[in-house]
Amino acid sequence: MAKSNGTFVSVLVGARDWVDARFPLMKIWNEHLAKYYAPKNFNFWYFFGAFALLVLGIQVVTGIWLTMNYKPSAEEAFASVEYIMRDVEWGWLIRYMHSTGASAFFIVIYLHMFRALLYGSYKKPRELLWLSGMALYLLLMGEAFFGYLLPWGQMSYWGAQVIISLFGALPIIGEDLSLWIRGDFVVSDVTLNRFFALHVIAFPLLILGLVGFHILALHEVGSNNPDGIDIKKNKNADGIPVDGIPFHPYYTVKDLMGAVVFLIFFFAVVFFTPEMKIPGTQGLFLESANFIQANPLQTPEHIAPVWYFTPFYAILRAVPSQLGGVIAMGLAVNLFLLLPWLDRSPVRSFRYRGRNYRIALALFVISFIVLGWLGLQVVTPVYTWMSRFFTVIYFLFFLLMPFYTALDKDKTVPDRVTN
Repeated sequence: MAKSNGTFVSVLVGARDWVDARFPLMKIWNEHLAKYYAPKNFNFWYFFGAFALLVLGIQVVTGIWLTMNYKPSAEEAFASVEYIMRDVEWGWLIRYMHSTGASAFFIVIYLHMFRALLYGSYKKPRELLWLSGMALYLLLMGEAFFGYLLPWGQMSYWGAQVIISLFGALPIIGEDLSLWIRGDFVVSDVTLNRFFALHVIAFPLLILGLVGFHILALHEVGSNNPDGIDIKKNKNADGIPVDGIPFHPYYTVKDLMGAVVFLIFFFAVVFFTPEMKIPGTQGLFLESANFIQANPLQTPEHIAPVWYFTPFYAILRAVPSQLGGVIAMGLAVNLFLLLPWLDRSPVRSFRYRGRNYRIALALFVISFIVLGWLGLQVVTPVYTWMSRFFTVIYFLFFLLMPFYTALDKDKTVPDRVTN
């Protein structure tokens, strides 16, 4: 038995060496896992990058299986989704995993971004890492929007109609741009076909490529940590960071344990509440109106986007002018790109920041959550004024950042990482 095991190991080692002589397998393994040294004080907030990769895998696999039975035409799209749900073996599970995965993706991405705001992961030398992450976020928004139309339900149809029509508010090019996006004067079979192509082929390729770039950029500059200290500046005689540990096996095992817990919650939603219905909503993950086939002649009473777009939708509605609303919504998304240059504090981590940044970040998070809730509600005068108030707070976080970060009284940062 021991001899057969030794033979099997020898075969595996021989196969590895054969591949390694023709492809830098072990070099990649060592650089990005076995000999990639990460800070030893990672905490709960550092799970969400790994969770994002996990959900990406779920979305790709379930998306491939859904595509096998989906019909990208206005006449057959809704019926094909019903066919998947009712007649394809385990089709309902695959569809619910995909729809739940879309929301789970944005949950982990928003928490991943929040961690960057907590620990200053956008600051020098990680500017390019932050920009690539934000580019991924923008691509995910596009990917989610294109996929939202595909079930051809009542809410997805009218939601796409409203969002695309917003481009018409742009001067000079607006109407032509809306027509070019739709491919027709209204959302139609042509729109569905091109959205299907973008959702299934174009944007996934861009996302996967950018994920690879993001990971390579991360491993080039090194991971940040809760103290915001660059561990590469303090190495031992062997050139190994004294406050670092190999990513594998320490963090691969930790991430696997986190993934198990994450999947327990994920499948609890899939099996028990895939629509995520809460009072005052039609369903956060799947709206009840989307179980009705799209009717171009009947407008729903209340049109609202999926929850992960609602903070920006509330900002759009808060501005009286349609053009002003579109500009404000665009700025609200893209101002994140400027964070590395807006923040003038020499300190990265929230732990050692002064009171100004702590208060500003708390107000920003509150405004983002409240705007998300307001974006789900029917427009009323009270909600409109609330949206305007929290929109102002949202933008002041960015616009005043150069001043309150420069004037902040930060604490002394230690030379070594803490627990």
